[in-house]
Amino acid sequence: MQELFAEEIDWHVPGSDALPWTGRRTRRQEVAPYFTTMWPHFAHGMSKVALERVIVDGGDVVLLAVWTHTAVATGKEFTTPAAMHLVVEDGRIVRMHLYEDTLTVDKAFNAG
Repeated sequence: MQELFAEEIDWHVPGSDALPWTGRRTRRQEVAPYFTTMWPHFAHGMSKVALERVIVDGGDVVLLAVWTHTAVATGKEFTTPAAMHLVVEDGRIVRMHLYEDTLTVDKAFNAG
């Protein structure tokens, strides 16, 4: 998947320092580790993605979805609406910003 990205990228997944897959990335080589770091924290076979809309305007692509996952650490299921904004230049993704309910995600991973 990371071959879809340019060498230099503007990647942002907001979240908590306690969630190691969140934060900024700036290089193509950081794309695959995002997924290999994130997915083990979600219960296998329990995730659902409902893609509601794809909006394309030139090089801008916006994906609107609702995601449901179960946190392995707590067993808590959570659902969040999400929007992903991609920017494509010269056939490669140069920007990926994710927007989701980070409070809901953070609560799912905390036992409190």
